[in-house]
Amino acid sequence: MTIWLEEFTQRLCGNIMVYLFPVLFGYCSWELACGGSNMHSFKDLNAFGSDRAGALKSTCSETPVSVLQRACKTSLNCFCIIRDNSAKTMGLVSTSNSVFKGVDLHSRTNNTEHHTSEISVDQLIVRRGQPFILTLKLAQPFNPDLDQLTMTAETGNYPSETRGTMSRFGVPNKIPASASSKAVWKAELKKGSSPETGSLTLTIKPPADAPIGEYKLSAKHKEEKQVLANLSVLFNPWCSDDWVFQPVDAQRQEYVMNEHGVIYRGNNSQISPCQWDFAQFEENMVKICLKILDLSVKYKRDPAGDVSARCNPIYVGRIITNMIHNESTFGVLEGNWSGNYRGGMNPAYWSNSYTILKQWYDTYYKTVKYGQCWVFASVMCSVMRLLGIPCRVVTNFESAHDTDSSLTIDTYFTDCGRAKPSGDSVWNFHVWVEAWMRRPDIANNGKYDGWQVLDPTPQEKSEGMFCCGPAPVTAILNGDTHLKYDVSFVFAEVNADCVCWLVKKDGTMDKISTDNITVGQNISTKSISSNKRMNITDSYKQREGTEQERSVFRYALDRLKSEATGEGDTGGSGEKVLSGTSEMNTTDPVRTAETNKPSQLIIQFKEDSRPVNGGDVNLKLILSSESTVTRLLSVNISIQAMRYTGQPAGNIQTEVTEQKLLPGQDLSIPILVPFLTYHKYMIVSQSLNVSVIITDLQNKENIYLAETRIKLMDPPISITVLGEAVVGRELTAEVMFMNPVKETLRNCTLTLSGSGLFTGEIITNLPDLQPSNRIRVQFPMFPYRSGERSLMVDFDCSSFRDIKASCTVYVK
Repeated sequence: MTIWLEEFTQRLCGNIMVYLFPVLFGYCSWELACGGSNMHSFKDLNAFGSDRAGALKSTCSETPVSVLQRACKTSLNCFCIIRDNSAKTMGLVSTSNSVFKGVDLHSRTNNTEHHTSEISVDQLIVRRGQPFILTLKLAQPFNPDLDQLTMTAETGNYPSETRGTMSRFGVPNKIPASASSKAVWKAELKKGSSPETGSLTLTIKPPADAPIGEYKLSAKHKEEKQVLANLSVLFNPWCSDDWVFQPVDAQRQEYVMNEHGVIYRGNNSQISPCQWDFAQFEENMVKICLKILDLSVKYKRDPAGDVSARCNPIYVGRIITNMIHNESTFGVLEGNWSGNYRGGMNPAYWSNSYTILKQWYDTYYKTVKYGQCWVFASVMCSVMRLLGIPCRVVTNFESAHDTDSSLTIDTYFTDCGRAKPSGDSVWNFHVWVEAWMRRPDIANNGKYDGWQVLDPTPQEKSEGMFCCGPAPVTAILNGDTHLKYDVSFVFAEVNADCVCWLVKKDGTMDKISTDNITVGQNISTKSISSNKRMNITDSYKQREGTEQERSVFRYALDRLKSEATGEGDTGGSGEKVLSGTSEMNTTDPVRTAETNKPSQLIIQFKEDSRPVNGGDVNLKLILSSESTVTRLLSVNISIQAMRYTGQPAGNIQTEVTEQKLLPGQDLSIPILVPFLTYHKYMIVSQSLNVSVIITDLQNKENIYLAETRIKLMDPPISITVLGEAVVGRELTAEVMFMNPVKETLRNCTLTLSGSGLFTGEIITNLPDLQPSNRIRVQFPMFPYRSGERSLMVDFDCSSFRDIKASCTVYVK
C-alpha cells in the first residue's frame, strides 16, 4: 500500500511509504475462539496481532488441539471453544463390502440451475419446489421392477413426517405416504441412467412447502442404510407454488440476487443515498443465516415445532426481525442511539452486512456493537435474500413513532425555542424492509399478497417479543389496522398528525399548531437495475389533502379507538366489525389546523448554499405579513444538534432579538453557525435543528413557531480503480481526500471493503493531515468473484466520522 500526502496545489510536500506484511494463515477447517471479550477465527486475516502471528502460522498441518494449546499461551484468563466446520456436502463413506460405492451430487450443475452457484459450487444448495439430480453408484445392478431404493430426507433434531421435517420416498415410488404426512419429497429414475450397471441418476424434488434448512439425505437398499449427503434447502421465488414466488424476473434479480444496495438517509428535503454491500453470497452465509434461526427463542421453547414452521415465510420473517437485534438472546446487533459508542462501532461506520454477520458468527454469537435502524434493516435484507425471500430496504422520511396508538405525535418546545425530549417522536427517517410473500392467513383471495413490512429495529413488542410485521403494504394503504401483523404501528409511522406545544415557564402549555401533512414523506427504495431512487409513497398512503386520505385516516382511527375500548364485533374472523362507520362525523378535530391567529405571519428559511460539514452554515430567516401596520416582534432563534430519531443531542447556540416588520415588506434575518461552534456536536449527530419562536410584543397571545432540519453534506472523498478487474489478478484502487478545515485532522483511518474483492475489511491508519492538504492512498486487491462488485471506503478522523464513498467494479 502506498500513501502520498500532497498540498492542495498538488505540490509534493511529503512521501510516505507504508509497507504492510500481513501473516497469511493456513485455511484449515477448524476455528479457534477465545471466550470473553476476545474471540477469533483462523480465517480472519487480522485476527491476531504480530505477537500471535508466529504462533498461529501454518496451522493446517496440525491438530486443532495442538493449535489451541499454543495459541492460548498468548491469551491470559480465557476459555476456549472448538467448532468443527469441516462438514462437506458429500456424506457417503463406502466400505469394501458395501452396496453403496459412491455418489455424485452434481453440485455445480444443480446449484447453477437453482440460482445458488453464487453461494457455492461445492456444497449442494437447492431451492424447494424444484428438482435436482444425484448419481448413485451401487456395487450391483439395480432392477426397478424388482428392487427398491428407499430414501429419507430429514431436518432438525426431531424429524417427523407429520411435521414435514422428514420424508420417506423412493425409486420406484412404492412407499405410501400417510394421510398426516406433510412436505413429501419425490424421486424418479432419470432417463439415460444405467441401472443394469448399478449407476442410478435420480431426479429428486423437495416439495414447495418443505421447511428450509440443512437436511440429511440417506438411502436404504436391501438391508443397508447409508447417508448420501448433507444439503441445504432454501425458499424458491422462481417456483409458482412457493409462497415467496415472484413472477417478474427483473425483480427476482434485484431483490434476491443483487448484492448491492442503496440506503436512503437524511431528511425529507435533503435525501442522501448511502451505498450498501449486502454480500449475501459470501462464505458461510448459509450456515450463518440458518444459525440465526436455530438461536431464536421460538426454537428454544419448541425446537420441533420451530423447525416445522420454517416452511412458512411469514413465520421466518418474524423470527428474523426478532433475532437481528439484541433484545433477543444471541441477537446479531445491539442498538445504540445515545451518541456514546465506546466498546463498539458508531452505527454509521458499517457499509456491509457480511462484516457484522461474520463477526457475530465467529465470536460464537456475541452481539455486535452497534446498530441503528438502517443497519438493522440492511443486515436483515441480506439474511432474507440469502434464504430466498425477495426483500428490499425502504426508508420512510419524517417517520412517526406513536407509542399510544392515538395517531398523534406531540412535540414540545420551551419558550426559548428548544425542542424537549418526548415519548412520541418524529424521526428524520426510519428504515425497514419489505419482503415479498403471500398472506393466505388473512385473506384467501390474494388481496394482501405482495410486499410486507418487516421492521427489525426494536421499538414495541408484538405477541410478547420485539418484532414487527409482516404487515401488508396494501393493508397500510387501506387503513386496515386490525390485520396481522402490526399494521396499526406502521400505519401511524406514515400517517400520524404532529401537534406542537409551547411549554411556558410556569409549566402550562399552549397548542401552537397541528400538522397533518409532514409525516410519511418520500418513502423510498432503490430502483430495479439502477441506483436511482424510487418513490413508493403512493403504495403506503393516499394522496395528502384528498377526501380519500381523510376517509382512510378516520377509518383507521375509529378502528384503533374501538380496539382500545373493546367495542365492535370480531365476526368470528378476528377482525373488528365497526358499527355506524357510514355515519361517522366528517369533521375530524385531530386533523383541523389551528385558526386562532388573527393575523398570519409567514416564516421561511432560506439557505445561501447547501451546507457542508467543515464549513460555516449560513441561512436566512425571512418573515412576511399581510398586516397593514408595523409589527414589533421578539425573535428567538435556537440551534440544536439533533439525532435522526428527532431527539436533541445538544444546544449549539441561541439568539434573541427584537425586530420590526414593516407592512408590505419582507424582513430578512441572517443566521450564522460557525464550524468551530457546531463541529464537536456533529461527530455523533446527524443534523442541525433550527427553530424559531416569534412573539408579537403588541399582542403576546400571538406566538408563532417554525423549524427546519439541516443535513450537512460530507466533505468529498473519491475512490477509483486503476486498470481492468480480472478474477485472481492484482488490481489497484486509489482513494483521495482533502482536509477542508483550518485544523489538523488526527487519528485518521481508512476502511476498505467489498464482497468479491476482499474477504474481510482492510483497516489502515493514516498520518495526520494538515489544513488544505490532500492524502492519496493506493492499495492492491485480488478479486475472487466475477460480476458487478461494489468497492466501499470509510474515512474517520478527529473532526469527521464515517465519510463514505464507493465505486462499481466490473470483474471479469
